[in-house]
Amino acid sequence: MTASETTADLDVLFEPYRIRELTLRNRIVVSPMATYSAEDGFVTDWHVQHIGKLAAGGAGLVFVEQSSVNTQGRITHGCLGIWKDEHVAGLKRLTALIASLGAASAIQIAHSGRKGASQRPWEGGGPLGAADVAARGEGPWEICAPSSIAFDTGCQSPTEMSLESIEHVVEDYRAAFIRARDAGFDVCELHCAHGYLMHSFLSPLGNQRQDEYGVDRAGRMKLPLRIAAVMREVWPDHLPCFVRISSVDGMGVGWQLEDSVAYAVELKKLGIDMIDCSSGGFKLPAENNLVARTTGFQLPFSERIRHEAGLPTMGVGLIRTGEQAAIALQDGRADLIALGRELLWNPNWPMQIATEHDEANGWKLMPPQYGWWLRRRKAQQGK
Repeated sequence: MTASETTADLDVLFEPYRIRELTLRNRIVVSPMATYSAEDGFVTDWHVQHIGKLAAGGAGLVFVEQSSVNTQGRITHGCLGIWKDEHVAGLKRLTALIASLGAASAIQIAHSGRKGASQRPWEGGGPLGAADVAARGEGPWEICAPSSIAFDTGCQSPTEMSLESIEHVVEDYRAAFIRARDAGFDVCELHCAHGYLMHSFLSPLGNQRQDEYGVDRAGRMKLPLRIAAVMREVWPDHLPCFVRISSVDGMGVGWQLEDSVAYAVELKKLGIDMIDCSSGGFKLPAENNLVARTTGFQLPFSERIRHEAGLPTMGVGLIRTGEQAAIALQDGRADLIALGRELLWNPNWPMQIATEHDEANGWKLMPPQYGWWLRRRKAQQGK
Protein backbone atom coordinates (compact mmCIF):
# COMPACT_ATOMS: atom_id res chain seq x y z
CA MET A 1 0.00 0.00 0.00
CA THR A 2 1.40 3.41 -0.96
CA ALA A 3 1.22 6.52 1.16
CA SER A 4 -1.30 7.96 -1.27
CA GLU A 5 -3.73 5.22 -0.22
CA THR A 6 -3.36 6.10 3.44
CA THR A 7 -3.57 9.18 5.61
CA ALA A 8 -0.83 11.71 4.96
CA ASP A 9 1.72 11.95 7.76
CA LEU A 10 2.50 15.63 8.00
CA ASP A 11 5.46 14.92 10.28
CA VAL A 12 7.53 14.06 7.20
CA LEU A 13 7.05 17.59 5.85
CA PHE A 14 8.65 19.10 8.95
CA GLU A 15 11.57 16.72 9.31
CA PRO A 16 14.98 18.41 8.97
CA TYR A 17 16.78 17.61 5.74
CA ARG A 18 20.57 17.44 5.49
CA ILE A 19 22.37 17.85 2.18
CA ARG A 20 26.17 18.02 2.32
CA GLU A 21 26.75 20.03 5.51
CA LEU A 22 23.61 22.14 5.20
CA THR A 23 20.63 21.18 7.34
CA LEU A 24 17.25 22.61 6.38
CA ARG A 25 14.73 22.97 9.18
CA ASN A 26 12.03 21.29 7.07
CA ARG A 27 11.29 20.01 3.55
CA ILE A 28 9.43 23.12 2.34
CA VAL A 29 11.10 25.35 -0.24
CA VAL A 30 10.15 28.80 -1.52
CA SER A 31 10.55 28.43 -5.27
CA PRO A 32 12.42 31.13 -7.24
CA MET A 33 9.78 33.53 -8.55
CA ALA A 34 10.71 36.38 -10.87
CA THR A 35 9.17 39.70 -9.85
CA TYR A 36 10.87 41.94 -12.46
CA SER A 37 11.33 44.74 -9.93
CA ALA A 38 15.08 45.34 -9.94
CA GLU A 39 16.74 48.56 -11.04
CA ASP A 40 19.79 47.97 -13.26
CA GLY A 41 19.87 44.50 -11.70
CA PHE A 42 20.06 45.84 -8.14
CA VAL A 43 18.02 44.62 -5.19
CA THR A 44 15.38 47.18 -4.17
CA ASP A 45 13.12 47.65 -1.15
CA TRP A 46 10.61 45.49 -3.00
CA HIS A 47 12.91 42.48 -2.82
CA VAL A 48 13.65 43.03 0.87
CA GLN A 49 9.99 43.02 1.90
CA HIS A 50 9.12 40.22 -0.57
CA ILE A 51 11.88 37.85 0.52
CA GLY A 52 11.53 38.79 4.18
CA LYS A 53 7.83 38.00 4.12
CA LEU A 54 8.45 34.61 2.53
CA ALA A 55 11.33 33.71 4.86
CA ALA A 56 9.30 34.65 7.93
CA GLY A 57 6.63 32.13 6.91
CA GLY A 58 8.59 29.12 8.10
CA ALA A 59 10.01 27.42 4.99
CA GLY A 60 13.30 25.57 5.23
CA LEU A 61 14.90 26.99 2.08
CA VAL A 62 14.15 30.33 0.42
CA PHE A 63 15.14 31.02 -3.18
CA VAL A 64 15.90 34.49 -4.43
CA GLU A 65 14.58 34.85 -7.97
CA GLN A 66 16.60 34.04 -11.06
CA SER A 67 19.50 36.44 -11.44
CA SER A 68 21.08 37.25 -14.79
CA VAL A 69 24.75 36.54 -15.53
CA ASN A 70 25.04 39.49 -17.92
CA THR A 71 22.89 42.27 -19.31
CA GLN A 72 22.14 40.31 -22.48
CA GLY A 73 20.82 37.47 -20.31
CA ARG A 74 18.02 39.50 -18.75
CA ILE A 75 14.44 38.62 -19.58
CA THR A 76 13.23 42.16 -18.90
CA HIS A 77 14.70 45.48 -17.80
CA GLY A 78 13.50 44.58 -14.28
CA CYS A 79 15.45 41.34 -13.85
CA LEU A 80 17.65 40.88 -10.82
CA GLY A 81 21.32 40.87 -11.75
CA ILE A 82 24.56 39.27 -10.68
CA TRP A 83 26.71 40.52 -13.54
CA LYS A 84 28.78 43.04 -11.58
CA ASP A 85 30.44 43.13 -8.18
CA GLU A 86 28.25 46.02 -7.06
CA HIS A 87 25.23 43.69 -7.04
CA VAL A 88 26.70 41.64 -4.18
CA ALA A 89 25.87 44.06 -1.37
CA GLY A 90 22.13 43.98 -2.06
CA LEU A 91 22.12 40.20 -2.38
CA LYS A 92 24.06 39.93 0.87
CA ARG A 93 21.31 41.94 2.54
CA LEU A 94 18.84 39.26 1.42
CA THR A 95 20.95 36.31 2.62
CA ALA A 96 21.40 37.94 6.02
CA LEU A 97 17.67 38.59 6.27
CA ILE A 98 16.79 35.00 5.37
CA ALA A 99 19.29 33.62 7.90
CA SER A 100 17.95 35.89 10.64
CA LEU A 101 14.53 34.32 10.12
CA GLY A 102 15.81 30.76 10.51
CA ALA A 103 15.85 29.62 6.88
CA ALA A 104 18.63 28.76 4.43
CA SER A 105 19.09 30.88 1.32
CA ALA A 106 19.39 29.93 -2.34
CA ILE A 107 19.84 31.76 -5.62
CA GLN A 108 19.05 30.72 -9.18
CA ILE A 109 21.61 31.78 -11.80
CA ALA A 110 20.28 32.24 -15.33
CA HIS A 111 20.60 33.56 -18.86
CA SER A 112 17.40 34.25 -20.80
CA GLY A 113 18.72 33.28 -24.23
CA ARG A 114 16.15 33.81 -26.96
CA LYS A 115 13.46 34.80 -24.43
CA GLY A 116 15.29 38.01 -23.52
CA ALA A 117 14.42 41.60 -24.41
CA SER A 118 10.83 41.08 -23.28
CA GLN A 119 8.22 43.21 -21.57
CA ARG A 120 7.30 42.49 -17.98
CA PRO A 121 4.30 40.13 -17.91
CA TRP A 122 1.90 42.83 -16.73
CA GLU A 123 3.09 45.10 -19.53
CA GLY A 124 2.21 42.54 -22.17
CA GLY A 125 4.96 39.94 -21.93
CA GLY A 126 5.83 40.27 -25.61
CA PRO A 127 9.01 41.52 -27.30
CA LEU A 128 10.13 45.04 -26.46
CA GLY A 129 9.50 47.64 -29.15
CA ALA A 130 9.02 51.30 -29.93
CA ALA A 131 5.97 51.61 -27.67
CA ASP A 132 8.04 50.49 -24.68
CA VAL A 133 10.73 53.04 -25.50
CA ALA A 134 8.07 55.76 -25.68
CA ALA A 135 6.27 54.69 -22.52
CA ARG A 136 9.15 53.74 -20.22
CA GLY A 137 12.40 54.35 -22.08
CA GLU A 138 12.94 50.59 -22.24
CA GLY A 139 14.14 49.36 -25.60
CA PRO A 140 15.19 45.92 -26.83
CA TRP A 141 18.73 44.55 -27.01
CA GLU A 142 20.37 41.90 -29.15
CA ILE A 143 19.66 38.39 -27.85
CA CYS A 144 21.54 35.13 -28.39
CA ALA A 145 20.83 31.40 -28.52
CA PRO A 146 22.46 28.15 -29.67
CA SER A 147 20.68 28.52 -33.02
CA SER A 148 19.01 31.47 -34.73
CA ILE A 149 15.45 30.34 -34.03
CA ALA A 150 12.95 32.91 -32.76
CA PHE A 151 10.91 31.95 -29.70
CA ASP A 152 7.62 32.77 -31.43
CA THR A 153 6.13 34.56 -34.40
CA GLY A 154 6.87 38.27 -34.10
CA CYS A 155 9.76 37.74 -31.70
CA GLN A 156 13.32 38.84 -32.39
CA SER A 157 15.53 36.22 -34.04
CA PRO A 158 18.50 35.54 -31.76
CA THR A 159 22.10 35.63 -32.91
CA GLU A 160 23.58 32.13 -33.10
CA MET A 161 26.36 31.95 -30.52
CA SER A 162 29.89 31.58 -31.84
CA LEU A 163 32.47 29.42 -30.07
CA GLU A 164 34.03 32.63 -28.78
CA SER A 165 30.74 33.90 -27.36
CA ILE A 166 30.18 30.53 -25.69
CA GLU A 167 33.52 30.91 -23.90
CA HIS A 168 32.53 34.41 -22.80
CA VAL A 169 29.25 33.18 -21.33
CA VAL A 170 31.03 30.38 -19.46
CA GLU A 171 33.18 33.01 -17.79
CA ASP A 172 30.12 35.16 -17.07
CA TYR A 173 28.59 32.21 -15.26
CA ARG A 174 31.81 31.61 -13.35
CA ALA A 175 31.88 35.22 -12.16
CA ALA A 176 28.20 35.03 -11.21
CA PHE A 177 28.73 31.88 -9.12
CA ILE A 178 31.63 33.58 -7.31
CA ARG A 179 29.49 36.63 -6.57
CA ALA A 180 26.68 34.40 -5.28
CA ARG A 181 29.18 32.68 -3.00
CA ASP A 182 30.46 36.03 -1.78
CA ALA A 183 26.88 37.17 -1.09
CA GLY A 184 26.54 34.31 1.41
CA PHE A 185 24.01 32.01 -0.26
CA ASP A 186 23.79 28.46 1.08
CA VAL A 187 22.59 26.91 -2.19
CA CYS A 188 23.34 27.79 -5.81
CA GLU A 189 21.07 26.61 -8.61
CA LEU A 190 21.81 26.61 -12.34
CA HIS A 191 18.68 27.35 -14.36
CA CYS A 192 18.40 24.86 -17.25
CA ALA A 193 14.62 25.07 -17.73
CA HIS A 194 11.74 27.02 -19.23
CA GLY A 195 13.21 27.73 -22.66
CA TYR A 196 16.07 29.92 -21.43
CA LEU A 197 19.64 29.63 -22.70
CA MET A 198 20.77 26.40 -21.05
CA HIS A 199 17.47 24.65 -21.84
CA SER A 200 17.76 25.85 -25.44
CA PHE A 201 21.13 24.13 -25.69
CA LEU A 202 19.71 20.89 -24.26
CA SER A 203 16.62 20.66 -26.45
CA PRO A 204 16.64 19.75 -30.15
CA LEU A 205 13.81 22.27 -30.52
CA GLY A 206 16.22 25.09 -29.72
CA ASN A 207 19.57 23.62 -30.74
CA GLN A 208 20.24 22.76 -34.37
CA ARG A 209 24.01 23.28 -34.23
CA GLN A 210 26.30 20.99 -36.21
CA ASP A 211 29.40 21.50 -34.05
CA GLU A 212 30.53 20.04 -30.72
CA TYR A 213 27.66 21.80 -28.90
CA GLY A 214 24.91 20.20 -30.99
CA VAL A 215 24.17 17.26 -33.31
CA ASP A 216 23.16 14.73 -30.64
CA ARG A 217 22.20 14.60 -26.97
CA ALA A 218 25.82 14.41 -25.80
CA GLY A 219 26.69 17.50 -27.81
CA ARG A 220 23.60 19.41 -26.66
CA MET A 221 24.44 18.61 -23.02
CA LYS A 222 28.05 19.75 -23.33
CA LEU A 223 27.65 23.44 -22.46
CA PRO A 224 25.14 23.00 -19.61
CA LEU A 225 27.42 20.31 -18.15
CA ARG A 226 30.47 22.56 -18.49
CA ILE A 227 28.71 25.32 -16.62
CA ALA A 228 27.40 22.95 -13.95
CA ALA A 229 30.98 21.77 -13.44
CA VAL A 230 32.12 25.39 -13.03
CA MET A 231 29.37 25.94 -10.43
CA ARG A 232 30.48 22.88 -8.46
CA GLU A 233 34.14 23.94 -8.73
CA VAL A 234 33.45 27.45 -7.46
CA TRP A 235 30.88 26.59 -4.81
CA PRO A 236 32.13 25.63 -1.30
CA ASP A 237 32.50 21.86 -0.91
CA HIS A 238 30.34 21.80 2.20
CA LEU A 239 27.36 23.47 0.48
CA PRO A 240 25.01 22.02 -2.17
CA CYS A 241 24.46 22.82 -5.84
CA PHE A 242 21.10 22.31 -7.58
CA VAL A 243 20.11 22.28 -11.25
CA ARG A 244 16.59 23.16 -12.40
CA ILE A 245 15.47 21.39 -15.56
CA SER A 246 12.46 21.18 -17.79
CA SER A 247 11.97 17.45 -17.41
CA VAL A 248 10.10 17.34 -20.73
CA ASP A 249 9.47 19.88 -23.47
CA GLY A 250 6.00 18.55 -24.19
CA MET A 251 4.11 15.49 -25.32
CA GLY A 252 6.22 13.42 -27.70
CA VAL A 253 8.41 16.25 -28.92
CA GLY A 254 11.87 17.63 -28.17
CA TRP A 255 13.59 16.89 -24.85
CA GLN A 256 11.94 13.96 -23.09
CA LEU A 257 12.08 12.30 -19.68
CA GLU A 258 14.70 9.73 -20.69
CA ASP A 259 16.91 12.66 -21.73
CA SER A 260 16.45 14.24 -18.31
CA VAL A 261 17.42 10.99 -16.60
CA ALA A 262 20.57 10.80 -18.74
CA TYR A 263 21.39 14.45 -17.99
CA ALA A 264 20.84 13.90 -14.25
CA VAL A 265 23.23 10.93 -14.32
CA GLU A 266 25.94 13.15 -15.79
CA LEU A 267 25.20 15.94 -13.31
CA LYS A 268 25.55 13.45 -10.46
CA LYS A 269 29.06 12.58 -11.69
CA LEU A 270 29.95 16.27 -11.40
CA GLY A 271 28.79 16.44 -7.78
CA ILE A 272 25.45 18.15 -8.32
CA ASP A 273 23.29 17.44 -5.28
CA MET A 274 19.68 17.87 -6.41
CA ILE A 275 17.53 18.18 -9.53
CA ASP A 276 14.71 20.73 -9.41
CA CYS A 277 12.08 19.16 -11.67
CA SER A 278 9.92 21.52 -13.71
CA SER A 279 8.76 21.26 -17.36
CA GLY A 280 7.94 23.15 -20.53
CA GLY A 281 9.11 26.52 -21.77
CA PHE A 282 8.96 26.21 -25.55
CA LYS A 283 6.17 27.43 -27.78
CA LEU A 284 4.53 24.22 -29.04
CA PRO A 285 1.59 23.19 -31.22
CA ALA A 286 -1.52 22.41 -29.18
CA GLU A 287 -1.20 18.67 -29.75
CA ASN A 288 2.25 18.67 -28.13
CA ASN A 289 1.42 20.72 -25.06
CA LEU A 290 1.67 19.02 -21.71
CA VAL A 291 -1.35 17.35 -20.18
CA ALA A 292 -3.66 19.51 -18.06
CA ARG A 293 -1.88 21.17 -15.16
CA THR A 294 -3.42 19.35 -12.23
CA THR A 295 -2.20 19.01 -8.66
CA GLY A 296 1.34 17.64 -8.60
CA PHE A 297 1.41 17.17 -12.37
CA GLN A 298 5.23 17.29 -12.44
CA LEU A 299 5.79 14.82 -9.60
CA PRO A 300 5.99 11.80 -11.95
CA PHE A 301 9.02 13.47 -13.57
CA SER A 302 10.66 14.04 -10.20
CA GLU A 303 9.93 10.47 -9.11
CA ARG A 304 11.45 8.84 -12.17
CA ILE A 305 14.58 11.02 -12.17
CA ARG A 306 15.03 10.39 -8.44
CA HIS A 307 14.87 6.62 -8.81
CA GLU A 308 16.61 6.11 -12.14
CA ALA A 309 19.41 8.65 -11.73
CA GLY A 310 19.84 8.04 -8.01
CA LEU A 311 19.85 11.75 -7.28
CA PRO A 312 17.62 13.67 -4.83
CA THR A 313 14.91 15.76 -6.45
CA MET A 314 12.72 18.73 -5.65
CA GLY A 315 9.08 18.47 -6.67
CA VAL A 316 7.11 21.54 -7.74
CA GLY A 317 3.85 22.35 -9.50
CA LEU A 318 0.37 23.10 -8.16
CA ILE A 319 1.02 21.58 -4.73
CA ARG A 320 -1.34 23.48 -2.47
CA THR A 321 -2.01 21.51 0.72
CA GLY A 322 0.15 20.00 3.42
CA GLU A 323 -1.38 16.61 2.69
CA GLN A 324 -0.41 16.77 -0.99
CA ALA A 325 3.15 17.72 -0.08
CA ALA A 326 3.49 15.07 2.62
CA ILE A 327 2.14 12.30 0.38
CA ALA A 328 4.66 13.19 -2.34
CA LEU A 329 7.46 12.79 0.20
CA GLN A 330 6.02 9.58 1.64
CA ASP A 331 5.64 8.06 -1.80
CA GLY A 332 9.28 8.78 -2.61
CA ARG A 333 8.40 11.14 -5.45
CA ALA A 334 10.66 13.93 -4.20
CA ASP A 335 12.97 14.88 -1.34
CA LEU A 336 11.94 18.52 -1.07
CA ILE A 337 8.69 20.25 -2.00
CA ALA A 338 8.77 23.72 -3.55
CA LEU A 339 5.83 26.09 -3.68
CA GLY A 340 5.51 29.33 -5.62
CA ARG A 341 2.21 31.08 -6.19
CA GLU A 342 0.61 29.38 -3.20
CA LEU A 343 3.13 31.24 -1.03
CA LEU A 344 2.44 34.52 -2.77
CA TRP A 345 -1.17 34.09 -1.70
CA ASN A 346 -0.31 32.86 1.79
CA PRO A 347 3.35 33.40 2.77
CA ASN A 348 2.57 31.90 6.19
CA TRP A 349 1.58 28.54 4.65
CA PRO A 350 4.44 26.58 6.28
CA MET A 351 3.82 27.79 9.81
CA GLN A 352 0.05 27.59 9.37
CA ILE A 353 0.27 23.93 8.31
CA ALA A 354 2.73 23.27 11.13
CA THR A 355 0.65 24.81 13.91
CA GLU A 356 -2.53 23.12 12.70
CA HIS A 357 -0.73 19.76 12.71
CA ASP A 358 1.48 19.99 15.81
CA GLU A 359 0.87 23.15 17.75
CA ALA A 360 3.84 22.89 20.12
CA ASN A 361 6.39 22.48 17.35
CA GLY A 362 4.48 24.71 14.96
CA TRP A 363 4.96 27.76 17.15
CA LYS A 364 8.73 27.29 16.82
CA LEU A 365 8.56 28.21 13.14
CA MET A 366 6.92 31.52 13.93
CA PRO A 367 9.04 34.62 14.58
CA PRO A 368 8.72 35.54 18.28
CA GLN A 369 7.54 39.02 17.29
CA TYR A 370 4.37 37.29 16.00
CA GLY A 371 4.27 34.12 18.07
CA TRP A 372 4.28 35.77 21.48
CA TRP A 373 1.08 37.68 20.68
CA LEU A 374 -0.69 34.93 18.78
CA ARG A 375 -0.07 32.31 21.46
CA ARG A 376 -1.56 34.69 24.05
CA ARG A 377 -4.57 35.25 21.84
CA LYS A 378 -5.10 31.52 21.42
CA ALA A 379 -4.80 30.92 25.15
CA GLN A 380 -7.28 33.69 25.94
CA GLN A 381 -9.79 33.18 23.14
CA GLY A 382 -9.11 29.73 21.73
CA LYS A 383 -8.42 31.28 18.30
